Amino acid sequence: MPPNIMDGFQTVLRFFTNQKATIGYSFMALLTIGGERVFSMVSFQCPCNREQNFAYGMMFLLGPAAVLLVLGLFTNTRLWRLYTGCCLNPMKLCPRGNCCNCVRVFLSILSGACVAPIMWLSVALLNATFYECAVSGLNDNLVVELFCVNRTMKCREELANVPCDRSKLTANERMELLLMFRAQSQILGWCIIMISALVGLLGACYKNCRSKVSYLQLTFWKRYMEKEREHFDAYAVNYATKLAERNLQSFFENKEPDPFPFPSHRAWEEISELYTFRSSDQRYSTLQRYVENGRHDERKPVMDVEHGMEMS
Repeated sequence: MPPNIMDGFQTVLRFFTNQKATIGYSFMALLTIGGERVFSMVSFQCPCNREQNFAYGMMFLLGPAAVLLVLGLFTNTRLWRLYTGCCLNPMKLCPRGNCCNCVRVFLSILSGACVAPIMWLSVALLNATFYECAVSGLNDNLVVELFCVNRTMKCREELANVPCDRSKLTANERMELLLMFRAQSQILGWCIIMISALVGLLGACYKNCRSKVSYLQLTFWKRYMEKEREHFDAYAVNYATKLAERNLQSFFENKEPDPFPFPSHRAWEEISELYTFRSSDQRYSTLQRYVENGRHDERKPVMDVEHGMEMS
């Protein structure tokens, strides 16, 4: 392949690598829009009943958002890194007494998990289908009077049927109510989008303003953490394969296993802690801190398991 083509390919690959977060959020937005359209067209059927409209509409509006929030938390490795083992040792949540950093990490995890639910709520409110059904089932007299101001009593009686075609209101009255519901829903949707964007901007500004390192060093830190995670996964697979081969060879050949150096339980605990960067101690992760503290004498030839744990 000619060098200029290779250079162009590497440039494109580098661009996509550097924009992983943007591409991921764009893909998430497309999935959210597609999912909302599928829900609206295939499974959503407003019951047009005063007793059921509100619960049904709110379930479709908030239910998927709650599921996306749970999935966002469930798939966040930082949450499990922070939470694993804290029931037996609560101090793991705030190592070295750094509770502020623990709260900051929790807020960071929660904000990341809220991206998909906020996208869903924004798209659903802009489309207005779920909101129309939910708000038409409200029984509060003040709300109903607000919707039906300067209208006949039939408006109050037929409000729950407005999202459907079987309303006894005239076509103009029904369209006026639908347009009002859609306007309210879309205003709420844009409010959520603007507030989320503003909070995200303020959060990013505050985080960078309080940063203990320069922008370039912060960029290097992020790159280092990405590479460390990539190489950790590769090393974990490699060592797990070697350990499995060693154990199987010992079992099938009926001989003593060869010595296999392996980190101690304490070593795993130390590199799993939350890490706070200090300008006076320029180490970029708990792994680097552990390695440079010179604790390699703690490595053991076999795994030391004090409490049995069965894994399937």
